[in-house]
Amino acid sequence: MNMDLEHEVEGTAEEQQSAVRSYYGETLQSSNDLRTTACCSIDAMPEHLRTILARLHPEVRDRFYGCGSPLPPALDGMTVLDLGCGSGRDAYLLSKLVGERGHVIGVDMTAQQLAVAERHRDFHAQAFGHARSNVTFHLGDLADLAALGIADGSVDVVVSNCVLNLVPDKRRAFAEILRVLKPGGELYFSDVYSDRRLPRELLADPVLLGECLAGALYVEDFRRLLGELGVADARVCARSPIALTDAAIEQKIGFARFESITWRAFKLPLEDRCEDYGQAATYLGTLPAYPHRFALDDHHLFESGKPLRVCGNSADMLAGSRYAAHFRIDGDKRRHFGLFDCAPVTPASTSASCC
Repeated sequence: MNMDLEHEVEGTAEEQQSAVRSYYGETLQSSNDLRTTACCSIDAMPEHLRTILARLHPEVRDRFYGCGSPLPPALDGMTVLDLGCGSGRDAYLLSKLVGERGHVIGVDMTAQQLAVAERHRDFHAQAFGHARSNVTFHLGDLADLAALGIADGSVDVVVSNCVLNLVPDKRRAFAEILRVLKPGGELYFSDVYSDRRLPRELLADPVLLGECLAGALYVEDFRRLLGELGVADARVCARSPIALTDAAIEQKIGFARFESITWRAFKLPLEDRCEDYGQAATYLGTLPAYPHRFALDDHHLFESGKPLRVCGNSADMLAGSRYAAHFRIDGDKRRHFGLFDCAPVTPASTSASCC
């Protein structure tokens, strides 16, 4: 890259981050100030999370700007990294879910948001009966976790809620996520995606950027990016359309369609296609709050006690992650039967909602 272009890119990135900090630190005062339908309603959240949410400090709840509720199960005792934690809503939900033996690390680029999160650490430790807070917050660049002292292979789960679209260097951000994840660790996150590549000049519009539209990746480019970083099989867990409810925003960017998509990916050596090895997986019904069924993605819904044929990748996701104790995997990879038809076999509509 020539120096003039490199300085232009760096300047653009700095301008983007400055615009984001201003929008979330000064322009928005509550989720009611958002100008699209990306932010989820509380009613869309699973019941067991709503119960925890009711115990959070009102200021933390009010200053939430996410587009989903990417909080997977089986988190007790885990170290979880919340990228773009903002005022701490998901971080404090996670604080309860990981328990006193676990640890939550929240990272955000907006000082005003983190100030809200920081001043309620003791409140939430007391609310959850913890002897001390199990949450640590960092102000910094989401694409430079090394600068914050987050070590290689130190995190069990990375979550993010409608924030990675705001990061200028997305390749570096996802590379950092994979660096800090342990082998078998999970990335589970929601974000805004577009149905086409967007004009770069839209990034100069602070409202379009702050509303998570201008920085939205074309969904196919996102799939390619993960593949280049070694993630051969990322799964869609849920998706829902985003309405542009503001006339001015519709005028500027209404030529594209936007969705909130929740993804699940594992740090595992998987194949780039679903291959058939004659394997089956049975959910044991042992995940807290999921006694009857568990949705791995939008086309794998496991009913407790009922074997389900799975591809080799799905078997490896379940057997090679923290979900292993909750499943029985029958079969191995000694015999191959060709491609696996991964078309939906039953609707996964219970636990995999976008919120």
